[in-house]
Amino acid sequence: VQLQAYGGGLVQAGGYLSLSCAASGRTFGIHSLGWFRQAPGKEREFVAAINRGGDSILTADSVKGRFTISRDNAKNTVYLQMNSLKPEDSAVYYCAARQSAWGSRIIRDYRYWGQGTLVTVSS
Repeated sequence: VQLQAYGGGLVQAGGYLSLSCAASGRTFGIHSLGWFRQAPGKEREFVAAINRGGDSILTADSVKGRFTISRDNAKNTVYLQMNSLKPEDSAVYYCAARQSAWGSRIIRDYRYWGQGTLVTVSS
């Protein structure tokens, strides 16, 4: 599976952005998907994950209630809707896939990674 994330940009605090991650390959439907982020000087951290069927979601406490992950298997795409953005949400956002029915919060559980898209939230 090859992944390409896009949709990042510059937004003011309180605003919103929608990220998308398009996947190639016919095996998209068997993979669980996740979003991670990495701010400058910090470790990569978990944001959200969605299982193969799209009915089980994991969300980091730091974004709960503001970010929503979803997927469209027909379009081979996973989304991250980000609302009420804060300056601390600024980071490079990565999508990732794992060949498992269930999502995970753990970075090493994911085998495939997109190239990342930059999100900058100004105060």
